[in-house]
Formats: sequence, structure tokens, C-alpha cells
Amino acid sequence: MFTRKTLASLIGAAALTALPLMGLSQGGSSERTSLEAEARLPLEDLRSFAKVFEQIRQGYVNEVDDSTLLEYAIKGMLQGLDPHSAYLDSRSFDDLQANTTGEFAGLGIEVGVEDDYITIITPMDDTPAERAGLRAGDVILRLAGKSMRGVSLDEAVEKMRGPVGSSVTLTIGRKGHKEPFDVTVKRDKVRVYSVRGEMLEDGYGYVRISQFQLDTGGDLMRAMKKLKKEGELKGLVVDLRNNPGGVLQSSVEVVDAFLEDGLVVYTEGRNESSNLRYSASPGDITNGAPLVVLINDGSASAAEIVAGALQDHRRAVVMGTDSFGKGSVQTVIPITDDRAIKLTTALYFTPKGRSIQAQGIKPDITVERVQVTRLDGVARTTEADLAGHLDNGNGGKESGSEDRKRAKADKDDWYDRDNQVFEALNVLKGLNLYGYRAPVPSEKSSAPAVKDQVAQIRAEDL
Repeated sequence: MFTRKTLASLIGAAALTALPLMGLSQGGSSERTSLEAEARLPLEDLRSFAKVFEQIRQGYVNEVDDSTLLEYAIKGMLQGLDPHSAYLDSRSFDDLQANTTGEFAGLGIEVGVEDDYITIITPMDDTPAERAGLRAGDVILRLAGKSMRGVSLDEAVEKMRGPVGSSVTLTIGRKGHKEPFDVTVKRDKVRVYSVRGEMLEDGYGYVRISQFQLDTGGDLMRAMKKLKKEGELKGLVVDLRNNPGGVLQSSVEVVDAFLEDGLVVYTEGRNESSNLRYSASPGDITNGAPLVVLINDGSASAAEIVAGALQDHRRAVVMGTDSFGKGSVQTVIPITDDRAIKLTTALYFTPKGRSIQAQGIKPDITVERVQVTRLDGVARTTEADLAGHLDNGNGGKESGSEDRKRAKADKDDWYDRDNQVFEALNVLKGLNLYGYRAPVPSEKSSAPAVKDQVAQIRAEDL
């Protein structure tokens, strides 16, 4: 256990450790530097901390060991800074690494805290949570019968995890439902592939990026290679809705795949090491085909970097609704072999210098997600149905009412499945109608692409 003398020694050691971090660039005598450093150290506050620490040790109803108390103090210090700075114990550190690589055990949901309750940011694609019907915006009121009000994010994640095959019941509050309802989710091994693609129609592709993992750039290249095998690409929808972010470098790689050159994003912080610029290298994987980027209020951080960069370069039409608005960068700093702190060290800015912190990216075209119902109406007779009608003047195939009915039944109607994708597809068709292609720059940018420490600098709180 720590004694008062030991605590006093710790405070002294902290003061000595802090000296090299303060006032070194001021110049002057060593005496002046020492005085300035001493004046800036909160010694009275440190003494108050020691007193509180001692009162808890002696008077708290349950005995708590000193290491645990100090860990609580560190957690509280970081939680008081902003919603994204945090202390990572061994389990949290492992969780962060698992999320970065895309494999972990659990339900498969991204969660946050809103109005003192755990709220679902998004269920990940093809996970137990998605299969159980959980949605972005759902509020977890109770978990296994216990209230989740006031429960920390770390504690909530720990409660939701368990052995593969076991089940947990969540009591959900959902907008539009008068009463809470229960959803039972069976835990499973979650392997999240960050990119999947498909063809919407001949020539028009779709890629969904669910989050930014270490290999998302590579995943995108593989998905695009498969799409291009199906024929010439006339346009592409990049779906970033409910994408909570992830690894900063991966978002840069995604933007780079669609740009020939130019600035992608830059970061600014207090330390020189936090001031970074990232630029695209030559080569557009779509050969200049039109792009539409879909976003919503679940698109955060690294997803906003992609949307903002492509919007600033006028490389893509951004559609959907306003994004989340997380414009900060976290650095993971190891403290021991299995523990670290995640500290907000910089803000990021789009190529035109926009900070989206607490604002978000505004779409070029606002399209709300709605349920669309087709009005079929009464079947009408066409010219081709009339007896004795003339043949087509060019010898073309006739289109009668039955032909159109069969064609409509065979068609995959995106406005029924997802009206925002349907609207994005229409925009791509319109751009193609007027022969739009992204211009190829005459001069290549000489700005070097800056690499970061991928495992340390992150653009999202996974």
C-alpha cells in the first residue's frame, strides 16, 4: 500500500518528470526555467489529490487496493477530456487491436453513449446484431434484465460479450415504437469484412464500406477488380452510411483509389508530430467514372474524411443526410506492454480547410431514407396490343403490356429495397447521359504522400 510519504514521493517524481515538457523553448537561465516550470505545476491540486486518495483508502465502505484506485484516477482524467480519449486496460487494448483487424467475438454492433444510455450507432454487416434486426439509433435500455442507464461504454461492451453460442437479451427503445421490446441475440465469432461489392445494373457498381480496418484499401481494390470483370464501369456508388470510421491511413487509401493527385486530408495538433498531410498518388481505379458517395448521421470520422475529400475535389456527388461530425484524431500511446491510453491529439481538415468537428459533412443532394411504395395502377393497353397495328419502322422488337409486365417483375427495384441507392443510381445515369468523366490532370502533383503509424494514429473510436 502507498503511504503518505510514498504519495509525496510520487508527486515529486511527477514534477521532475514534467520539467522537460515545459518551457524548454523559452530560453534563459536554468533557474528561470525551473521557476517557470514550478509555477505551472498544479502542486496544490496534486496535494488535494493525495488527500482524496487517502480518504478513499481509509473510509470507503469496501477496501480497494491502491493500484485499482490509481487506475480509476487515470480513467477519470482521460474521460474528462473529451468523448474519445480513454484509458485502455489489457482487455480494451486487445479489443482495439481486434476491431482494427476486423475479428472479435460478440454481437457485432458499434455503440455510443447518448443521454446517459447506451445507443447503437450501427449494427455491422452480416453479424448477429444485424440478423436480429437491431438498427442504428436503437437505445439499449436493459441488458439481461439490468438497467443500462449510466453504464460506461467499456462496461457495456464487457457485458455484451460472452462465449460463442450463448445468448443475451437486450431491451430496446426505438423511435416510432410506443413501448420497449426485447431482442435476444446469440453471440458468435464476428469477422467483419470491411468492403463488399455488387452490380446494381449493367455498368453501374456498388461498394459498401462498413468500417475502415487495416486492410480496407486492399479490400476495396479486390472488390473493384471483381466488379470490373463484369464489364465496363459507367458509374459507382460508394456507400458510407453507418460507417463509424476506423484507421486513418485506410481512409486515405480509399480516397487515393479515386483521385489522380491532390491533397486528401491534413491534421493539426499541438505537437509537430501531429501535423501531417496526406496526398493522393496517380491512378484512378475507375478511370474517371462518375461517383456518388452515400452518407448519413452514422457516417463518422474516417468515413467523413473520404466524403469530404471527394466532395472538395468535385470527384463525387455526396448524397444522403448530414454526417456525424467527428473531426478529431486519436493516438494510441502504449504505457506498458498490455496497456495504453487513447488520446485526442489533433483535428483533421478536408483539402479545402474545412473542419467538420461537431458539424459534419453536408451532402450535395439531401435524400432521406424512406419507405417507397410503388403505385401500379390499372394495366393499360399499348399500341403493340392493338389488332392490326403497324410494325416498328426500324424493325425493332415490340413492347406490349405483357412484355412490360414481365420486365417489371424481373427487374430488381432498388426504390423498394433502398430509396437512397435508387436515387444515387439515377444521378449516375444522368451524369453518364451527358458524358461526364472525371478530368485527368495535365500536371501531376509533386506533393509527397505522408505515411503515418497505422497502428497508433486512428480517426475513430472503434
